[in-house]
Amino acid sequence: MNNQEAVDWGYLVVWEFRPRHGAETRFEEVYGPRGPWARLFTRGEGFVGTELNRDLKDSGRYLTLDFWKSREAYEVFREKHAAEYAAIDRECEALTAQEKPLGAFERIVSG
Repeated sequence: MNNQEAVDWGYLVVWEFRPRHGAETRFEEVYGPRGPWARLFTRGEGFVGTELNRDLKDSGRYLTLDFWKSREAYEVFREKHAAEYAAIDRECEALTAQEKPLGAFERIVSG
């Protein structure tokens, strides 16, 4: 995600993950900005970028941040690519011990 794209997002989806022990490196490849999730998201109009972040105090905890132009763009993507999304999700189950959605956020722009 470049600087201009970082300014242009309006909707953010956040997930928390705990990779299975020994799968951390593969998890980082798959869930990172060049992994299969990000490649799938780029097929959606309105996708801005994705970030993978590791907790500094708990190295087994990760957050993904998926940036979209709008909620509508994300919802259209999910509907249009539901089968591919489900397939990647099934393939990635072996990498994670725990995953949970933390929420979806709308960007507040003032002034």
